[in-house]
Amino acid sequence: MNSTSTKVITGRNTVMSYLNVTEPKAPIGGGTPKYSVSLIIPKSDTVTVEKIKTAIKAAYDEGQSRLKGSSRSVPALEDIKTPLRDGDRDRKGDPVYKDAWFINANSTTKPGVVDADRIPIFDESELYSGIIGRASINFYVYNSNGNRGIACGLNNIQKLADGTRLGGRSRAEDDFAGLDDGDDDFLS
Repeated sequence: MNSTSTKVITGRNTVMSYLNVTEPKAPIGGGTPKYSVSLIIPKSDTVTVEKIKTAIKAAYDEGQSRLKGSSRSVPALEDIKTPLRDGDRDRKGDPVYKDAWFINANSTTKPGVVDADRIPIFDESELYSGIIGRASINFYVYNSNGNRGIACGLNNIQKLADGTRLGGRSRAEDDFAGLDDGDDDFLS
């Protein structure tokens, strides 16, 4: 497979949700543990969206024999599952996905994670759902147990900025900021 035609680097304003890049997690119901992320791409980033659509088509074209499998024909691209999803339709009511496309990407291999200067990030506290940056992803065909489609693999992530933490969890630094350590000691 020509990996350059199925590989995409997202735009710099991609929000990383459900970020799981430090330790692989087994999917619900079991299976091989994987690293994963949901990439939220603003609809205004038409360049990235077009690159993704082109890469999906390239994966489809290159993977037709696998899509066909033991069937008589290759299903049409419109008839198979593809990873690019519309946040306004598929995540109605979720403000994080409003006016955005999203793609769930995963890998059994740990992705590289770097900062804006391409220096590896080892501090796990820097990696949370809500960071903003770019992702290197690739698209490939699958045909397993009657399920056929195109999936998205996660290669690497570049964190460019901190963003609003998603998932409702606050940081300890924020919870205890500005508290007066005066007379409210209940042990005295």
